[in-house]
Amino acid sequence: MINVIASIRVREGRLQDFIAIFKANVPNVRAENGCLEYVPTIDAPTGLPPQELDKDVVTIIEKWDSVEALKVHLAAPHMRTYQERVRDMVENVSIKILAEA
Repeated sequence: MINVIASIRVREGRLQDFIAIFKANVPNVRAENGCLEYVPTIDAPTGLPPQELDKDVVTIIEKWDSVEALKVHLAAPHMRTYQERVRDMVENVSIKILAEA
């Protein structure tokens, strides 16, 4: 199993539009072979140090049963459609692919 943490910086004022488009694609991703978890999250203001809040970042928490399943996901037609729809909203994407230690 692998874990993926994707941080997506959205242009100011576009967060809700982005989240709506993202969530509309979640059922397609969850139906993919090998997808164990796929959820968008935003910073939760807790007041706990050393938390850094960023109102324009969506962090995607993903779990896949293999790197191969992740590769198929990234090439899926619904992912290409999603990427086209959010292209003008996204400033930056950072992805970490993690294996259990």
